[in-house]
Amino acid sequence: MMQFLSVMENALWGILTFSILVVMHEGGHFLAARAFGVKVHEFMIGLPGPSLRFRWRDMDWGITAVPLGGYVRIAGMEPGEEDALVGETLAAIRDHGISEPHALARLLGVEEERAAALLFTVEDWKAVRRDKEGTLSLTVPGDTEAADSTELADQARSVTYRGKSTPKRIIILAMGVITNLLVAVLTLTVFFAVFGYMETTTVIAGVEDGSPAQNAGVLPGDEIVAVDGERFDSADRFLTIMGRTDAGDTAIISVLRDEETIELPVTLAEQEGHGYLGINLSGGPQRPGIIESFGMSLGYVRLVFQVIMDLFDPATFSGTVRNFTGPIGVSVLAGDAVSGGPLAYASLIAMLSLSLGVMNILPIPPLDGGKIALEIVERVIGRPLSRTITLGFSAVGMALLFGLIGIIMYQDIIRYAF
Repeated sequence: MMQFLSVMENALWGILTFSILVVMHEGGHFLAARAFGVKVHEFMIGLPGPSLRFRWRDMDWGITAVPLGGYVRIAGMEPGEEDALVGETLAAIRDHGISEPHALARLLGVEEERAAALLFTVEDWKAVRRDKEGTLSLTVPGDTEAADSTELADQARSVTYRGKSTPKRIIILAMGVITNLLVAVLTLTVFFAVFGYMETTTVIAGVEDGSPAQNAGVLPGDEIVAVDGERFDSADRFLTIMGRTDAGDTAIISVLRDEETIELPVTLAEQEGHGYLGINLSGGPQRPGIIESFGMSLGYVRLVFQVIMDLFDPATFSGTVRNFTGPIGVSVLAGDAVSGGPLAYASLIAMLSLSLGVMNILPIPPLDGGKIALEIVERVIGRPLSRTITLGFSAVGMALLFGLIGIIMYQDIIRYAF
């Protein structure tokens, strides 16, 4: 019973943690969109589906049945080229009271499927409003009475994502990542400056008896400078590299001893699913100033970027993924951090926000970085990519992401359930 309660408590803290991260990330998109005068439909916490919501300031706010992730639905973000009959559709709604696809199809002389897509577009642009009886009316800004179909389309488009310039679109897409990184850097900067940190160096303070390191001839006072030829200048990077190793691997440990670099082959033992060396690194408490704290925070950003880039190296992919933590692991970490107090929890939020921001900048649709890449491509070629191509890229990206998430969740289950 106690174990069940502990699992439920961790799950609740995990949901809260994801919600905080999502509100920050999606809040960045939302604030940028509103700053540029773009209309927004929804701000929801959770995956799309059944939800509890309320309406405020002409948009829906709420939480869905699966409160993992979240989204902001911004007007005019539909992929593909714009239908040339958008303006005619708005004029038909104004002049003829058109509200249904079959009536619009007859008036414009198009197939009903295309008419339905046109009505969906103008509703997605928030250019029209449907009342309780299902009747549409224009909500296009400006004088609509004397406007022709082209002017109506221009006025409706002006308050949508589609109607903004490429730089403004990129800012809207990038603000989620920027918000995550800013929150992480500012939180870590304040944390280091106020409370300090335990500095860990690559100098060996002690070697455990009978450990692989002792058997290989590693001595206290040695400074580790490389593993298998990969050099580093921080303990964090050293620990990241060791996290990619397996028990039984033979690693070449390069140490600096008496100003001489010595290479020592070590057969690693096993610890927590990766290779084990058996050393203790030196370190002690530090209290940096605000400038140094800011620099350290930027150092963490660089370190996370390095870890993410390791995903694209076949030689380091499996070891890097093995160190990743998914929703289950984050829930466990959140529960542990809460037990450690508000400062520990704030530190966890900062590191997760940093990781989320760096992941989202990757040029893989449907991540923000992938959407930015498509915007740049469209700007270069001078026209929108077709809906089929855009959705195709997104489908491939989703398959890759869900595959990665599946691997990470499987690792979490093995790590924490057994």
